[in-house]
Amino acid sequence: MDTGTHVVMGFALGGLATLDPVVAEHTATAHSVLIGTIIGSQIPDIDTVLKLRNNAVYIRNHRGITHSIPAVMLWPLAIIAVIYPLMPQANLLHLWLWTFFAVFLHVFVDIFNAYGTQALRPFSSRWVALGIINTFDPFIFIMHVIGLILWGFGADPGITFALIYVILIGYYLRRIYAHHSLKKAIKKRIPTAETIIVSPTMRFHQWRIAVKTRDSFYVARGHQRSITVLDEFKRIPIPDTDVINAAKKDKNLSAFLHFSPVFRWEVDEYDDYYEVRFIDLRYRSNGHYPFVAVVQLDLDLNITGSYTGWIFSKEKLRKKLEINTF
Repeated sequence: MDTGTHVVMGFALGGLATLDPVVAEHTATAHSVLIGTIIGSQIPDIDTVLKLRNNAVYIRNHRGITHSIPAVMLWPLAIIAVIYPLMPQANLLHLWLWTFFAVFLHVFVDIFNAYGTQALRPFSSRWVALGIINTFDPFIFIMHVIGLILWGFGADPGITFALIYVILIGYYLRRIYAHHSLKKAIKKRIPTAETIIVSPTMRFHQWRIAVKTRDSFYVARGHQRSITVLDEFKRIPIPDTDVINAAKKDKNLSAFLHFSPVFRWEVDEYDDYYEVRFIDLRYRSNGHYPFVAVVQLDLDLNITGSYTGWIFSKEKLRKKLEINTF
């Protein structure tokens, strides 16, 4: 989920924790639990600072080890090590339980996004991305905000957020059913599909679809169970050429290939340089595919510039390549 949703979830869990008699009856415990749930709902995304280095490092590592099983176990201990010395009167067990729940819930809800997490590490490095809930879901965010407003006006926070989470559980189940129904419709529409990637949008009934068959890639839009194919590309294996092999040594392209499960590629030759471009097919927007990796090489196959990330104009790409020039 996005940062804003994780923030309101942290406050909401602090309110929900008042259903715990130990928390409700002990002020120091209640205060420490609220701080613990707020920090716990944010701490797995501390790897966002990697974006300050470059997109390649961020894409390869975001939601990786910080969302792993060992991290989920260790983050609450690290948070408590900071909070408990400041509030030694707090009940240590219940502080740990609610802080752990906040960290766990952060990772759990993230697996429902299209981006996913490596939540199964160290047992598996596979990205778990169910593609059911958009990274920012207006309904989920608004429900949390409503709960916080009601709390501010004096409503019982435990009961309020218990009811809200019952509603959200129903919402998740409805989204899971819609996702499952859409995949069945896709299989009926494209029976040769080998891989189906369905990504949610902020609109409840709108979905992005990428399908891989033996010979083709299909990019489509889903509305409820209706499938509209927007683009079709021949599935051409990446060639074993000197230009491609040289480009694969680039950190940006390497990060893209680590992250993107369905893409097409292009190689253009100009008077004094080559340009290799890989295009992720999952994020079509207004006829454009904005998530790319681009590598430029001179005629001696030395990398002169590269970039991976979101590009919405040729001017922005040119500037990014200039910034990332070696």
